[in-house]
Amino acid sequence: MATLLRLSRFPGLLPRTPLRARRPASDVAALPGGRDTGLGLLYPGHIPTSPLQKALLAAGAACMALYDPYRHDMVAVLGETTGHQALQALRDRMRRDPEGAQILQERPRIQLSTLDLTKLRSLPENSFGWEYAHFLDVNRVSPDTRAPTRFVDDEELAYVIQRYREVHDLLHTLLGMPTNMLGEIVVKWFEAIQTGLPMCVLGAAFGPIRLSAKKLKVLISELIPWAVLNGRNSRCVLNLYYEQRWEQPIGALREELGITPPPTVQTGHRTQSPKL
Repeated sequence: MATLLRLSRFPGLLPRTPLRARRPASDVAALPGGRDTGLGLLYPGHIPTSPLQKALLAAGAACMALYDPYRHDMVAVLGETTGHQALQALRDRMRRDPEGAQILQERPRIQLSTLDLTKLRSLPENSFGWEYAHFLDVNRVSPDTRAPTRFVDDEELAYVIQRYREVHDLLHTLLGMPTNMLGEIVVKWFEAIQTGLPMCVLGAAFGPIRLSAKKLKVLISELIPWAVLNGRNSRCVLNLYYEQRWEQPIGALREELGITPPPTVQTGHRTQSPKL
């Protein structure tokens, strides 16, 4: 198991179908329609694995992610090796929604190469784009930190999980949650209800063990009920073409999605404060 996890960080070492030639690695959006490359790969970067290999990768990744929740590479492996049914359900929800179907058709990506952060920073305060750029600046995070999909054996589902990863920081912005441990757990509760991904359920269930007693009390009494309610009542967050909503006031966008403002904690600061 440890060997598989080490190999997962170096894709070239995992067994593959013999190749006569390789295409340049890019991203999962490069091969629309789920076509096989003819080389045994469904998309650039794809690493075919057997059910046993997936089970071993999932077990090892779960242990590592629980030990260190900031090991995003292990969280990514866990999501890809355990989320097939949840990803199918999400893909079907996107297909049934006009905006979601457009996203599946056009395959937009949220990366530094596709974003104009200077323009987003120049938008009016309280616009969705300005709030997102502000979130990135305050928390010192980059949209380019999301790992590429490798272990999903379906090209369209590979894009779905990639899209989920890339909208994660947008959900932080919409939910008003910081990137500290408490904020991440709240977002994971929302995502667990919205997506059903086992990775999210695991993070939501076991993440709180790392919190202080004070923060745990706030989480259980106020934040989890709010996250669960909003996860159930809000529109599927993968069915929103975020790139076309930058100029929309964030309050109006939350109302459209059915997301209510985060609760106020006992300190009097809103949960969106990075110091919560």
